[in-house]
Amino acid sequence: MSAFLPNGTVFSLAATYGAAIPVTALTNAAPPVATAAAHGLVNSDIIEITSAWTGINDRPARVSGSTAGTFNLEGHDTTNVSKYPALGGLGSVRKVLTWAPLSQVMQNASSGGEQQSVEWTYLEDGVERSKNTFRKAKLLTLTLADDPTMSWYPILIAADQDVKNRILRAALPNGGFIYYNVNVGFDPEPKLDANQIMTVQATFRSQGLFIRYAS
Repeated sequence: MSAFLPNGTVFSLAATYGAAIPVTALTNAAPPVATAAAHGLVNSDIIEITSAWTGINDRPARVSGSTAGTFNLEGHDTTNVSKYPALGGLGSVRKVLTWAPLSQVMQNASSGGEQQSVEWTYLEDGVERSKNTFRKAKLLTLTLADDPTMSWYPILIAADQDVKNRILRAALPNGGFIYYNVNVGFDPEPKLDANQIMTVQATFRSQGLFIRYAS
């Protein structure tokens, strides 16, 4: 049993990506094995998955077990053939080339993720019943000390304007990592409150489930 403080967590946003690498086969396994000729990926590379399997589409992964023509999507599990029909997961991956550390984070807030449900009643007994359906999209909001000279400033502006998904990394103080694939919003207008540090806000709207690695 352990308990950890988040103090010291460093957020970074993917700044540049490599070209899309076609995946010509993807296995039903844990982790799934991707076939991609001359992929050039090495273990510990972080990639974004594009797949016909919606359960892993748009999700981040870490490369493991890399060989000349295959690599593993570490941490993922596609063994459920009902959810991941055999031979149906083809697509591509793209590698994160560079990261932009998001420094001067003053506050971190998250919302969303609430379980939704559907309720119904049968006429014959009048008892309300309920089944879980989906969870609402998660939203992470970072409040940063305003400084337009910071290297992350133009990257957040570009991410806000191009509306493309980017991977967000949280490097935890205990050595672990959390990766999200997000749509970025950034308001560069600083908040001006008397006797308070000027701040700006960046929002990160999840495009799928996060993935976490212990180290």
